[in-house]
Amino acid sequence: VQLVESGGGLVQAGGSLILSCAASGSTFSINPMGWYRQAPGKQRELVAIITSGGDRTTYADSVKGRFIISRNNARNTMYLQMNSLKPEDTAAYYCNTGPPRLSWGQGTLVTVSS
Repeated sequence: VQLVESGGGLVQAGGSLILSCAASGSTFSINPMGWYRQAPGKQRELVAIITSGGDRTTYADSVKGRFIISRNNARNTMYLQMNSLKPEDTAAYYCNTGPPRLSWGQGTLVTVSS
């Protein structure tokens, strides 16, 4: 299974971005999936997780109320809607299963300017 993240970019504080995660293979729909991020000089952290069917979601306290995770199993794709972005959201964002069991993709860089 390969994971390809996209949608990152430079945005001003308060702005929004939508990240996408495209997964190859036939097992995407049976796995819980998560978005993770790694800021410069920090360890990778879990941002949000969604169950295989998309019926339950969990968020890190730092993004709760601002980010929305969703998935489309028919398209083997997962999304992260990021609103009210803050400079501290600046990081490389990755997708993986929850907990992570696959090789990490290249990630997509999100930079939030103040």
